[in-house]
Amino acid sequence: MIYKLGPEEKPIEVSLEEMGSDPASEYLVVVSFKELEEVAVPLQLEEKPLKECLRGGMTKYESQNGFDYMAVNVPDEQDQRRSSKRICIYFREKMLLFACKDAPVAEKLAKAVSEMEGKNLSLQKTLYTFFDRLTSDDSYVLDRIESETDHLEEGLITSRKKDCVKEIVRLRKQLTQLKKYYEQMMVITESILENGNGLFATDGLKYFKMLERRINRLYTSVQYLRENVTQVREAYQAQVDIELNQIMKLFTVVTTIFLPLTLITGWYGMNLNLPEFRWQWGYPFVIGLSISVVTVCMFYFKKNRWF
Repeated sequence: MIYKLGPEEKPIEVSLEEMGSDPASEYLVVVSFKELEEVAVPLQLEEKPLKECLRGGMTKYESQNGFDYMAVNVPDEQDQRRSSKRICIYFREKMLLFACKDAPVAEKLAKAVSEMEGKNLSLQKTLYTFFDRLTSDDSYVLDRIESETDHLEEGLITSRKKDCVKEIVRLRKQLTQLKKYYEQMMVITESILENGNGLFATDGLKYFKMLERRINRLYTSVQYLRENVTQVREAYQAQVDIELNQIMKLFTVVTTIFLPLTLITGWYGMNLNLPEFRWQWGYPFVIGLSISVVTVCMFYFKKNRWF
């Protein structure tokens, strides 16, 4: 899909043949990776960014002679653990191209472009609008993660949560993915502000400065949330240690109670002719002695609050 930007209220969709009819106009191209190979020659795309798009890889920014190339791996809006959506951006004078790995993503992006409004819509304003919409709802995502973290911490404090390993691992993976994403976005915005090829007007760079500040705030929020999740993990580990100590304490008390009984059993289990064997009250005496030992031990432990 190709759009011509001009004085009209909205971008006008044109064909590939019509694109060259007005050299003075600016054009916006949105294609999938499959379509990119088909339009590479007519659009006179350089070979290096074309290979970079099709090869895949991490987020990056390259400023070459006459064009800027960007690759963004956008996390899934619903679940950051899913595969990222790769979007490649090629920007040169009079043309801005978006290439997406999946056709549905390209169609969604094209629809968003067609709905943009404003007279004299420029390519750099379009690029800023793309990044602006890409990060505009991220604060809500971070708020949701913060609410989940607070709920998890509250559950641990009130002992409503006994096993939260899966939740902690899931939150850490999401935040790690977002941390990498914002680090890469910071690199892109910093490179845009350097404006090595002079493709961005000075007045237009102020929008990207605002974008850079927003991404820095989001990155700081992710770091804060990572610390919160770490604290929740430590609280959970402390709870596990306390429960383990309680179990070991119970075992110790039981072992201590039965230790004198074991001594009595061993004493009267010796293969010797003890005087108590001929005493008619010997058996009741041993039973009473055992009960007395258990009673005294339990009273002593209870008094000292050992259980």
